[in-house]
Amino acid sequence: MSDRPSPLADPHIAFDVSEGRRDIVVLGSTGSIGTQAIDLVLRNPDRFRVTALAASGGRVALLAEQAHRLKVAAVAVAREEVLPELRDALKALYGSEPLPELLAGPDAATQLAASPCHTVLNGITGSIGLAPTLAALEAGRTLALANKESLIVGGPLVKALAKPGQIIPVDSEHAALFQALAAGTRADVRKLVVTASGGPFRGRTRAQLADVTREDALAHPTWAMGPVITVNSATLVNKGLEVIEAHLLYDIPFDRIEVVVHPQSYVHSMVEFTDGSTLAQATPPDMRGPIAIGIGWPERVPDAAPAFDWTKASTWEFFPLDTEAFPSVGLARHVGELGGTAPAVFNAANEECVEAFLAGRLPFNGIMDTVTAVVTEHGVPATGTSLTVPDVLEAETWARARARELAAKATAEARA
Repeated sequence: MSDRPSPLADPHIAFDVSEGRRDIVVLGSTGSIGTQAIDLVLRNPDRFRVTALAASGGRVALLAEQAHRLKVAAVAVAREEVLPELRDALKALYGSEPLPELLAGPDAATQLAASPCHTVLNGITGSIGLAPTLAALEAGRTLALANKESLIVGGPLVKALAKPGQIIPVDSEHAALFQALAAGTRADVRKLVVTASGGPFRGRTRAQLADVTREDALAHPTWAMGPVITVNSATLVNKGLEVIEAHLLYDIPFDRIEVVVHPQSYVHSMVEFTDGSTLAQATPPDMRGPIAIGIGWPERVPDAAPAFDWTKASTWEFFPLDTEAFPSVGLARHVGELGGTAPAVFNAANEECVEAFLAGRLPFNGIMDTVTAVVTEHGVPATGTSLTVPDVLEAETWARARARELAAKATAEARA
């Protein structure tokens, strides 16, 4: 591990604390991260102000309500066809008041990411978050990053733009590592330990996973998330992506990043130091804590999330990862080590397979079987050092098409 400062999240970086409220742009405002971030902002009006919102367009009424309540200057929606519905919903709420500026289309969120503000919270799900991530960094904004996919698929691109301390992680695991790493120097770190709840299928064998349903996969035991992230937690793909993210954020080699199953989800991750000490960051499962770190650092937001009641007994368990039933983490390590477009292929193929599973076109075990086949077929990328945005987009397009082909073939063979 190099002793140079990471170009990304580093708890030792000296931050300038702005006086007054921080202006925040929230991307993915109607999703799980976005709605919790807005709740946090509304409870701390002296600290934060939301200036703009972006969403996909699937929950127009909620987006309009958010815009009106927060009095934002601009609202962006990815789906242009819902713009008339959004305008009507805003008019009904605003009455004679002037409406916020409206943007629509696939590049709308990217435009907002570069708009004047202190912090951009990227809570978009999927690799479509890459362009907004790059735009926010290029504009010099602090990036509170919940969209792990943008870092994973565009790692070298993101790292080339990010200035020291410019990215603050919002994933609970990486917010935990970020805080624990403050206890020592980079040279003191022996390993990062990323915790996983194990999802709804913890303890099941691969054979027992063959017939699980969509409803089974969406019944996460500890976290309330969107369907894609919830399925990724069931396959543990989410944990594989987090391993790649930890490597990119903290420049720790893959062989020094470990995954351990912790069903209670109290310990969000740990750092083991060279003297044998392990520091764990722990809170009850609630994403408002990591969000507060992302948008408030280096200050902490009082009562951002619930704390433990230490007067009550509790049991915290830790188990090794079952790599046979859940091969996703090992595959993620492999594509992370390959670099280049391999992570983009892995992520894009997975997104297509999750969609097919949710639609009933692919069995649960078929998700990782298909992703593995696509990654294998993609082969070894030339290099990760000269990666470009067109490279990423081309690799994703191929991976999505190939994943759909293989998923369709598997479905046809199963019905034959």
